[in-house]
Amino acid sequence: MRRWVLVAAGWLATGALATLIGVGAIRLVGDSISGTPGGVRSQEEIARALASEPPPSGPPPSAPPSSGPPSSAPGSVPPATASPPATASATADAGTRRSFATGGGTAVAECTREGVRLVSWAPAQGFRVHDVDRGPDDDVEVRFEGAAGRYELKVRCLGQEPVAVEDD
Repeated sequence: MRRWVLVAAGWLATGALATLIGVGAIRLVGDSISGTPGGVRSQEEIARALASEPPPSGPPPSAPPSSGPPSSAPGSVPPATASPPATASATADAGTRRSFATGGGTAVAECTREGVRLVSWAPAQGFRVHDVDRGPDDDVEVRFEGAAGRYELKVRCLGQEPVAVEDD
C-alpha cells in the first residue's frame, strides 16, 4: 500500500511541476499567446500613439476600395475607378498624383519626367498583391488576387496626369 501512495504522490508532484513550467513559459513568452500584445490600451493611449507615429505608406484614407461586385468569372478584370486628381507633388520632377480603387485594392500613381510610377498600393481585405510593376515606365500595373476574383490596375500618363487603361 505504501508503494501506491508514493507512486500517486510522485505523479501529483510531476503534474504540478509540469503545470508550473507551462505557466512560467507562457509568462516568459508574453501576452502574445493569450491576448493582446502589450495589454489592452485606453482610448487616450491609442490617440497618443497615433499622434506620434508617422502616417502609413499606403493609399490615402480618402480612397477606399470600391464597393462594386467582385469579379466572378476567372480571368476577368473589372475596371478601376479613379478619384479626382490630387495636387502636384512637392518634388520638382513629380506631376499630379491620383488614387485608383478596384474591388481588390487601391493604388496611388504619379507622372514624372521618367514616366508613370506607383507611389503606393494596398490590397482590400481578403485580397493580396500578386504582382507589381511600380515603374517609372510607360505604364505600371498592380494585380490583386483573392477568393472573390482578380483585379488588375494598369496606369499610364496622359499629359502629366495618371489614367487607368485597359490591359493590352
